[in-house]
Amino acid sequence: MAPKFSMKRRLSDHEEAEIQSSILSDPDNPELTEEQLSQGRPFREALPDLAASIDRARKRGRPPVDNPRQQISVRLDPDIIAHYKATGKGWQSRLNDDLRKAAKL
Repeated sequence: MAPKFSMKRRLSDHEEAEIQSSILSDPDNPELTEEQLSQGRPFREALPDLAASIDRARKRGRPPVDNPRQQISVRLDPDIIAHYKATGKGWQSRLNDDLRKAAKL
């Protein structure tokens, strides 16, 4: 079923009036009054339990570390990269460990 109105072209005045009329006559979503608007509260104040559960859900994933690693770009010989990648998952950490040993850190 094709939509009655399309956003690919500007609406005519008649179509705009028809849309506004449909909005005003919708019994499930009446226009808010000024009094209702003045009673509005911020989301966190109106629904603190829901806001708290959303905050808890956002804290998924890896916990932050005190001294995070920094991402850099460094050019290495292809055989060095191939050697470390061949050791499997965690090859970058092993390369980091070897650099620390070489630098005596």
